Amino acid sequence: MSIPIRTPEEIEQMRRAGRIVAECHRRIGAMIRPGVTTMEIERMVDAYIRSQDAIPYTIGYNGYKYATCASVNDVIAHGFPSDAPLADGDLATIDIVAQADGWIADSAWTYAVGTLPESSRKLMQVTKECLDIGVSLAQPGNRIGDVMHALQKHAEQNGFSVVRDLLGHGVGRQLHEEPNFSHVGKPGKGFRLKKGMVLTIEPMINEGKLEMFIETDGWTCRTMDGKRSAQFEHTIAIVEGGPIVLTEQ
Repeated sequence: MSIPIRTPEEIEQMRRAGRIVAECHRRIGAMIRPGVTTMEIERMVDAYIRSQDAIPYTIGYNGYKYATCASVNDVIAHGFPSDAPLADGDLATIDIVAQADGWIADSAWTYAVGTLPESSRKLMQVTKECLDIGVSLAQPGNRIGDVMHALQKHAEQNGFSVVRDLLGHGVGRQLHEEPNFSHVGKPGKGFRLKKGMVLTIEPMINEGKLEMFIETDGWTCRTMDGKRSAQFEHTIAIVEGGPIVLTEQ
């Protein structure tokens, strides 16, 4: 496995794509409410990315048609935007990838639509805490198994499960570069994080069991038991003193 190492100058160049993705999420946060459709969000994101002289990278990626993935309730990832209005109490995860100046940034965020049931509020909170744990431990010299073990332990201690079948990955000129890794881990195992690596941390946490299936459209990933899922994702650069969160909102 050959993991790309980026120079400080290259990481600096990646910041613009990260800022564009982060601004999309800020705008989604301001517009999401019962009655809004994920297709309206899709159109906003597509237009904003293009207005910044950037590219909505997922359009055409392996045949995908949209600038966003919009995953509601029991959809874990890769859901299609829809004209169906979001309802009070829904969980909606919007995943966005932008390419600017040849560099890519990737961030997914789960949003509360109106007033959530307590179980979904806790799911959201713990999933965001899992992301924060992963980011805080993404230090040069740490093993990915230790980082992901801490994240996994937090999710499972709170009664949730961690999706195994969808992976974190390197990011650079391409959306999916080495390394690819699960969000579960064994202490002392896995590759060591090195200065200059750029990757996603993107735990997908399920309210029920970890098993999932992919619908006949070839994209939409749902929980097998029909219970809800949440995801928070940042693109980060590994540097001395702690990671740079390129998609920080």
